[in-house]
Amino acid sequence: MGPEREIGELLRRKGLTLGAVESATGGLISHLITSVPGSSDYFKGSVTSYSNEVKIKLIGVRAETLERYGSVSPQVVEEMAAGGRKVLAVDICLADTGIAGPGGATPGKAVGLFYLGLAHRGGVSSRNHEFRGSRARNKRSAAEAALSWLREFLLGLEDA
Repeated sequence: MGPEREIGELLRRKGLTLGAVESATGGLISHLITSVPGSSDYFKGSVTSYSNEVKIKLIGVRAETLERYGSVSPQVVEEMAAGGRKVLAVDICLADTGIAGPGGATPGKAVGLFYLGLAHRGGVSSRNHEFRGSRARNKRSAAEAALSWLREFLLGLEDA
């Protein structure tokens, strides 16, 4: 098991709740988090917003942002994380968008490009990752990167 158990302990200790808005990972982040017994203490839910329509209508991503930057962009993933934090009424929300492969590449955006978003009380930020595996491996790598970042963020709260 990856960092999911430690993430749960950190969330529980801080009294924080977590949600996720997933796109390219298709629910894998949520699956990993909920594989920990007792995760219902801190994990409130997730939305798999695979289509732009769901991103707009349910999560609150602006159509203008999608049109200007495309669904695989730091701007969109940050709006996904911030919108998910509101919709799911959680303290922290993870989000992802990307091109899992094998197709889907566009000029300047290769297969394996993922953006991760993290929204919390202090704001929202994003990170990009590029993976070079199969579709399944890219999805797994993105989910693991998101959880690793969340763990790092929570440990930073411990030090504060």
